[in-house]
Formats: sequence, structure tokens, C-alpha cells
Amino acid sequence: MERSRRNPRIFAVAALSTAAVLLAAGCSSSSGGKKAEESADTAAAGKAGTPQMKIAMVTHAPPGDTFWDLIRKGAEAAAAKDNVKLVYSNDPNAATQANLIQNAIDQKVDGIAVTLAKPDAMKDAVAKAEAAGIPVVGFNAGLDDWKDQGLLEYFGQDESVAGEALGNKLNDLGAKHNICVIHEQGHVALEARCAGVKKTFKGKTENLYVNGTDMPSVKSTITAKLKQDSGIDYVVTLGAPFALTAVQSVADAGSKAEVGTFDLNKDLVKAVQDGGVQFAVDQQPYLQGYLSVDSLWLYKTNGNVSGGGVAPILTGPAFVDKDNVESVASFAAKGTR
Repeated sequence: MERSRRNPRIFAVAALSTAAVLLAAGCSSSSGGKKAEESADTAAAGKAGTPQMKIAMVTHAPPGDTFWDLIRKGAEAAAAKDNVKLVYSNDPNAATQANLIQNAIDQKVDGIAVTLAKPDAMKDAVAKAEAAGIPVVGFNAGLDDWKDQGLLEYFGQDESVAGEALGNKLNDLGAKHNICVIHEQGHVALEARCAGVKKTFKGKTENLYVNGTDMPSVKSTITAKLKQDSGIDYVVTLGAPFALTAVQSVADAGSKAEVGTFDLNKDLVKAVQDGGVQFAVDQQPYLQGYLSVDSLWLYKTNGNVSGGGVAPILTGPAFVDKDNVESVASFAAKGTR
């Protein structure tokens, strides 16, 4: 598949969209009700004068994963600014997620933003939406499949590039042996992250599969692996809650391993500040949610297509570690990083 990982025009579009987040994000949403009003902590600004449209966001988010709270907050902020009624739904089961897309089609929404964690399972539902004349954009998961499935645009990070960057980070830190903890087997983005780590890391990388919906099981599985192999010096997790659990596993195992992770939340930022977690790779989920909704509004009102429908808009990766964590801590405290 054709990719434009470092095309400056892509980043220019992302930069302009980021500026729009800061300058035009609203503080309440007609779609989120009381929850949106309480959670959207953004600068007050005018609301679009265009007729209200309805946009569905359908994700593979599992219950309780704080990463997706950031996605939703960004989407709600864009909806508030754009006079959009946001219909948010999620399910980690791919077949159920596909049914949620059908529900959105039945509601005759004006646009759909969707994640393609398991693209083959989503293909038919996406095709039905497009056949119904509903524009569809992708975000967060599906970098290798969005164009093949006919999506207009894609917002997220290149997970292979992010993994390769993390592998190089481990090299710089002098690591020799890491485990890459995958919390959902078959999730293409998670597999790509660990494959990227393995590609550039000069030491030994092992994938460790855990049941991400059962955190006590995650903890015990990582602990057992660390007890089994004292040579493991880094635990790499693929989400902030799993990193925080890994810190507990390291302590329980009496291991000297350090913890690094993909993705942020406010508790993870504190862990980086305290030294329990050494670094995080930030893909800016708030920005992904915001741009996905805003792009559909722009397409419907002005025919705009970010990246020209050819190149993805990259929102990461960027490292957050002890050297720069204070610069994002205040945003994390507000629940937007």
C-alpha cells in the first residue's frame, strides 16, 4: 500500500487542523448532553451557522479503557463547534461493531467515522455505508486498509513507524531484552506496533499475549513471565492502563525491568513524572477524535478532503518522557492528553 509517512504537506494539514482545535473547539455539545458539558474542557468559541448534521462515530473501544475517553472528548469538541449531533457507539467485538455501522446507516446519518481494528470484519458494513451515499472516514486503526475500503480520509499514527521508533528508543536506553505485551490478539494495529519494535530493536523482543479485558489476568501473566526470565529488562505495553499494571507486575516479580508504553492518560503522565514508567509514545487521541468529526463537517459543507484522499494525516508518534512530561501534564490533568 502506498504511504506518505514524512510528507511535509501532510504535517502541514495536521498542524492547521491542530490550530483549529485550539482556536475553534467548543465547550459543550448538543450530542453529548450533560456528560459532554462536564467533560469538554476547551476554549469557548462560536458555533457553526451551518444546518445541524448527524455524524456517527463507531469504535472498537473496550469498556473502561481511558484512551477512548480522549478520543470521544475530541469528537465532542468538534461536534460542539460544528453544530453536529454526535452519535457515539463502541464494541470490541468486530461483528458487533459492524452492526453498529448498519445502525448508523439505518439512522441516515450524514457521515461516519470508524476504526478498522479488524478490517476484514468491517469491509461489508463500510461498503454498505458508501453505497448509501454516506461519507466514511477512518481513524486510529486501519492505516493499511482505509484506501482499499474506499474511505475518504484517515487520521492516526503509522503503527509500524511508531514501533520502529520505540525500538530505537530502547536501543538508546541500552535495553537488551523486552517483552511486548499485546492485549488483543489479531488487532492489526497492536501487532504492527510490536513488529515495528522487533524490526529496529537490536536486542531480543518477545510478544506476550494477554487478555486485555481482564486486568488481574494481565497482571498475573506479566508477573509470571518476569519471574520465569530474569533477563527481561524492559516491559513494553500498548496502552496506558496496561503500563500501570505492568509496574505492579514488576514489583510483584521482584524484577529490575523498566516499563515503557504506547499511549497516555493522566495517571500515566504522573507515572512518568514519578519514574515508574520511563516513556510513552503519544498518538494524540483527542486530535484523532476531533479531526475525524471536523473532517466530515468540512467535506459536507465545503468539499474538503484532508490528504487529498491519498495520504493519511499523521497524529503521532511523539515521545513523552522525563525531559518533556511537564509540558503535557496540565493538558493531561484536564483530560485532553
